[in-house]
Amino acid sequence: MPTETVQSEVEDTSRDWVSGLDELERTPITETRWGRFFSRLWAGTWPKALALVIVIGLWQVLFLSGWKDPWALPSPLMVWEELAAYVPTPDYWTAIGITMQRALTGFALSVLVGSLLGIAVARFKPLRAAIGSAITGLQTMPSIIWFPLAILLFQISESTIMFVVLLGAVPSIANGIISGIDYVPPAWKRVGAVLGMKGFQLYRHVIMPATLPSFVSGLKQGWAFAWRSLMAGELLVIVAGQGSIGALMQGAREFNDAPRVLTWIITVLVIGIIVDTLFKAADDRIRRSWGLDQE
Repeated sequence: MPTETVQSEVEDTSRDWVSGLDELERTPITETRWGRFFSRLWAGTWPKALALVIVIGLWQVLFLSGWKDPWALPSPLMVWEELAAYVPTPDYWTAIGITMQRALTGFALSVLVGSLLGIAVARFKPLRAAIGSAITGLQTMPSIIWFPLAILLFQISESTIMFVVLLGAVPSIANGIISGIDYVPPAWKRVGAVLGMKGFQLYRHVIMPATLPSFVSGLKQGWAFAWRSLMAGELLVIVAGQGSIGALMQGAREFNDAPRVLTWIITVLVIGIIVDTLFKAADDRIRRSWGLDQE
């Protein structure tokens, strides 16, 4: 085949490719920003809705089977009626307010203590050798095991609950900081040193931003431990005059009010899902800022 013919075919093919790419660029994007938003919303909603339908269906089948009496295992409709009647009452929202105040206070203190402890352990090798493994050991301990000691130390009081919440959340937050600092690339630290950063400036502008993904993961885990510790504390330590979620749930259990107990269980679950959504939004934002995820 003549060289001129081959060259002509190659040029025609290249021209077709370029023309196709130009046409692709000129093709308007029909999906708007709101369309992408609703697409993502639907993609994230329908699996949860399907799971909810399956759970309610299994619950109804279990109720109809007569496995337990209705006073012990009410039907979904009975719990829904109780939920619809109880949510508008002041007692419901007062209990949520008391519990959330405890949760946020305990979590804020845990973040402060856990962050300082994590930075100190990561920075000073003798301190890591002394208590590094103890922090992990504390993280694996069930929070409920601290309540007998907490009651002996603080009696039946708010301090008892806060003590256990701190012991539950601080180790996870500290370990998140420690892990994040350990995995900061040494080259980043050298670049910071070359730019004249040292001490607090190096931590403020280089090390702490680099540990952010691990820190957020530690915060999420710390919140889970704090929330579980708080729920256990409110069920075991009933502070007079404090009608929290745990206290009202325990009262409903004593009166064999299963619909009210399940109402509070659903409430706790919903609060947990909302908080998890907030942490996921923070994590997604960090991933986008690091170029690890696209809009």
